[in-house]
Amino acid sequence: MNPDLLKKLERLSAAGIELVPFDAISNHYVLARDGCVSLVEKRQRDFGKVGAPGIMTEKGFACLVWREELGFFVAKGFEQQATAEQIVSLRKFSADLNQALHQ
Repeated sequence: MNPDLLKKLERLSAAGIELVPFDAISNHYVLARDGCVSLVEKRQRDFGKVGAPGIMTEKGFACLVWREELGFFVAKGFEQQATAEQIVSLRKFSADLNQALHQ
């Protein structure tokens, strides 16, 4: 394993972000913490672009969508108003994920 990738994995672990095994998606990693998830592009021996954060639901991935001043988690066949705590958690997760992978 290359040293740069090892440092990224250590920063992810220190931030409490887990790599979730998900065989159904072959070209992205699924990274998660406290109910928040993000898909991250797989690159040869590295991580690529980080996708928008969201939550996993029984209907699959739900992203945060804003309607006026209210946030909603939306997926095909699923919609749930986001709480203030969920929004704070999602933003912190996204910031920590990006910092861990692109520091």
